[in-house]
Amino acid sequence: MTIALDPLIMWLVIAGIVVVLLVAFFLGRRTGARRALNRIRQSGRGTNPDWPEAESSGRYRAALVVNPTKTDVRGLASTAEAICRFEGWSAPLVIETTPEDSGEGATVRALDEGVDVVIAAGGDGTVRAVASALAETSTPMGIVPLGTGNLLSRNLDIVLDKTEWALRIALWGRNREIDVGTAKVAEDGDTHVFTVMTGLGFDAAVMADTNSDLKSRLGWLAYVEAGSRKLVGRPSHVKVTFDDDYRISARVRSVLGGNCGKLQGGIQLLPQAVIDDGMLDVLIVSPKNLGQWVGVLASVLGRQTTKGLHTNIRKCQKVVIESGEELDVQLDGDPIGQSGYLAMEVMPAALTVRVPTVEQRKQIRAEAWPV
Repeated sequence: MTIALDPLIMWLVIAGIVVVLLVAFFLGRRTGARRALNRIRQSGRGTNPDWPEAESSGRYRAALVVNPTKTDVRGLASTAEAICRFEGWSAPLVIETTPEDSGEGATVRALDEGVDVVIAAGGDGTVRAVASALAETSTPMGIVPLGTGNLLSRNLDIVLDKTEWALRIALWGRNREIDVGTAKVAEDGDTHVFTVMTGLGFDAAVMADTNSDLKSRLGWLAYVEAGSRKLVGRPSHVKVTFDDDYRISARVRSVLGGNCGKLQGGIQLLPQAVIDDGMLDVLIVSPKNLGQWVGVLASVLGRQTTKGLHTNIRKCQKVVIESGEELDVQLDGDPIGQSGYLAMEVMPAALTVRVPTVEQRKQIRAEAWPV
């Protein structure tokens, strides 16, 4: 005997089956993601032997030092709180930077609160300020890159365009000890910390002359525009002393000391620079005209700046540059004025930074990290 089903009942049955399948699919996917995240957490703990054993949920706490000119602070704080809750951490301590405090004071406050990691959310200036306060401490730094250059993140392969992933790396990434540099613009002046590059001359003049509105619209291409206007200029006579015992005298356009060498667009300005080798790579650029700038460009693109056309690199632990005239100076891309003196020195393994684990890299590529 054949039973004829009412068409409405038949469609309801089919719809019910579809709903059940969809629910099963998404539950399975979420379960898989959770398992992947558990592997990430275990991997993160396994590669960080200094992690204490968690006694209860919410034992760990992060501080988020945010530059409010770079992002919606409320939205970022909400995302960070959701991720911390998902990961079993306490709600983060959120501190905004101000024109008077670019992040160093905020980081000191976070350290006083006893947080387990301080996350710098901003551009290179915010990262440098947080690093300055964390240098030679045992507290690691996480990074949520929100700037134009994001140079330290590029050199450490921290994800640039996914805030949620950067936050998770900051919580459960692998601890890596890196060098930092120190700089003085007067013999008896204050000591400044930098993580990537500090320079005197052409490169600093470009940073100082880059239009902020253009930078917000074009990103790093705004530096190219400013640089094209600074190519024509006369060299400056400088004395450069390496490690207190080797001195050269030259007419140059720029002298730059680097802790690492990657720029935007994958350009390797200092191809042999290593961020944890206890050395600075000092680049001297000495073109005399536009034609010689072509040689400099060829050397940079060909990664031959160590001994290239109108470029030269020397490794050292300390360098002092003395000029007969006041030249622009920059720290990690931030112009800090002019000086006829710049001393740089390396601080080996002075800063701990959270970088992606192997498992985290796999999950990032698979896009398996839900918020």
